[in-house]
Parts: sequence; C-alpha cells; structure tokens
Amino acid sequence: MMKKYPSVVFALLFSISFFAQQSKLNLIIGTYTNKCDSKGVYVYEFDTNTGNFTLQSESVPTDSPSYLAVSQDNKFVYTVNSDAANSAVTAFGFDAKTGKLNFLNKEKTNGVNPCFIINDDKTVISANYSGGNVSVFGKNSDGTVTALKQLVQHEGKGPNAKRQEKAHLHMVQFSPDHNYVLATDLGSDKVYSYAYSPNANQPLELKYTIDAKAGSGPRHFTFSKDGKKAYLLQELDGTVSVFNYKKGNLKLIQETTVLSDGFNQSFTAADIHISPDERFLYATNRKEANDISCFKILKNGKLEFVSRTSTLGDGPRNFAIDPTGNFLLVGHQFSNGVVIFKRDKATGLLTDTGKRIDLCSPVCLVFTGKE
Repeated sequence: MMKKYPSVVFALLFSISFFAQQSKLNLIIGTYTNKCDSKGVYVYEFDTNTGNFTLQSESVPTDSPSYLAVSQDNKFVYTVNSDAANSAVTAFGFDAKTGKLNFLNKEKTNGVNPCFIINDDKTVISANYSGGNVSVFGKNSDGTVTALKQLVQHEGKGPNAKRQEKAHLHMVQFSPDHNYVLATDLGSDKVYSYAYSPNANQPLELKYTIDAKAGSGPRHFTFSKDGKKAYLLQELDGTVSVFNYKKGNLKLIQETTVLSDGFNQSFTAADIHISPDERFLYATNRKEANDISCFKILKNGKLEFVSRTSTLGDGPRNFAIDPTGNFLLVGHQFSNGVVIFKRDKATGLLTDTGKRIDLCSPVCLVFTGKE
C-alpha cells in the first residue's frame, strides 16, 4: 500500500499545478504615448484568485495604441494608433504562453484618431473618432492586415455645438450572430447597423439607422450573451439605454442613468460591461464624477440601480472584468494607473484591494488565455 502513495501525491500535485495555471491569464493593456513615458502595449500575467500581477512584456515603441483586440485563436493582437494624420492600425504576433508581442505590420486608417478596433478571421475594423468614419481591412493568413478595403464616411451633427459639430465614430462591434456590425456616432446621436459580408470587396452595407436622444452622444455598448438585449452608454448625458435586439435592429425598452440625483458637476460617461454571470452591468463616468455605477440585470433584461463607487483615480476610460468575475480593473487615463477592485458576485459591490498597476495613461484592458 505504501508504494502507491508517491503516485497519489504526484497526481495531487499535478492537479494543484493545473488549476493554479488555469487561474493565470494574460492582461493586455493599451496606452496613450503622447502625454507620458510609454512604449505602447504592455502584457501582464494576472492571477484571478489573488489579484496579483507580473509584467511579462512590452511592445516595441508604438504610437498611442489606445484600443486593442485579440484574435479568436489568441495568436495576434491588433491595435489602433491614434496619431492624427498618421493614424493607423497595427498587427502584432502574440505568444500567449510567454506574453511576447512581435510587430508584424501597420496600415493607415485614412481616418483620424481611431479609438476602437475589432477583428475576426477575415477582417479588422476600426472606428475613427475625429475622422467620423469606419475603416475596414482584410486579414492575411499570417495575421498581417491588408491595405484599406473600405472607408465608410458618416455625416451629421447634434445640438452640443462643442462636441457634436460633426460625426464622431466611437465604437464598432459585431452583433452576437456575426451578421452585422454596429457603430456608434457620438456626433450625430445615432447608432448605425451594417450588414456584414466578410468576403465582399465592400464588407459593410448600411441597413438601419437608430436614433438616440438628441445631445446624448452614443459611445460604448454591449450585448447580452443570448443576443437579445443591447445596452448603450451615452457619453454626453450619462444615459444608459436598454434595447431589444433582433436581426440588426434595436428597439428601446428602458432608459436609466449613471448620474446620481442632483449631480451638477462635469462628467463624461465612458465604458460599459456585463459581468460574466450576466447578473450585473457596470458603467464608468469621468471628470469630476470619476465613478462606476452598478446595475442589477433583471430577468426581462431591464436594469435596477445597485451602487455607485469612486474609481479612485482620474479618467476611468476603460475597465475589464476578469473571466472568473472575481476582479474588476479600472484603467485611469489621467492619473496613470489601473485600480484593482474585488467583486462580490452575489451583490455586485466593489471593494478596493489596494493593488495598483502603475502605468502611463492606460486606456484599454483585455484579458486573454495563456494558451
């Protein structure tokens, strides 16, 4: 009997090691490089059990890769380069095990200051804020992006003369069924829905235009996993809109807000995400607000306010919830750091862990696997 113990011990140690590895993820962070000392993209190993992190690698110097996306096979990372007339998208090879990034190529967007990027097996698409347009690129088998395939220019303006003097495309996202690409235009208070044909010379074809409230400034949105609900955050008035989604179209069913009653200071709403278990939705608000609101998602998809918490930094432009739902990380563009909160999965409430990632102007956080 004693001879069996070593094999049992080995199996136990292997099991512990396996699950320990499973708790480790890559955390990829995009930054602005024009205000402080940053090379561009940083990769950390993040422990979803403890909230601890270790820097693994950094990219070659890259101009303001503020937003990024990882390929479905976890082998490539795509970033925007928000650099005025030189604005572009960049492709990196990615070794998920080591976190190493390898520059592949860069292509101009022909749209100024891209601020969001998505990709699939065939296509890379950016939303260009100052250009007021959407850039569509093909993707080669080696992960590089092709020359620009399609540039979709938007027109229009809104009642806020300072912020809505023209079109300002802020986000693009595939629909859950992948048949459409939806794009938000802060400048004209509209959401555009495009039929998506990845093999076509012009992959995007406009199907629907959905109006938001005048002066609201549509910014970021997210879908429920079943694809039946969409949640839209408006930057300029703090509205959160809930829609029924079906075949590329949106139908409004509820509106709430990230603003507390009587709040009369400056704010600009920023980012919105749903917890992995889909029980809660969170949204950040910047400037003098600098907070994050938590809403309970009811069975009918509507929202019920739960709490509002300081993000403990300046400019919470983007945040990410790790896939286990244990931690919520907020990137602060102006106070140069990421604040790590512990999530209570039962209540949605956030508690400061005291852990910080000191980093120049972090503006996009993406979790991905180690394999």
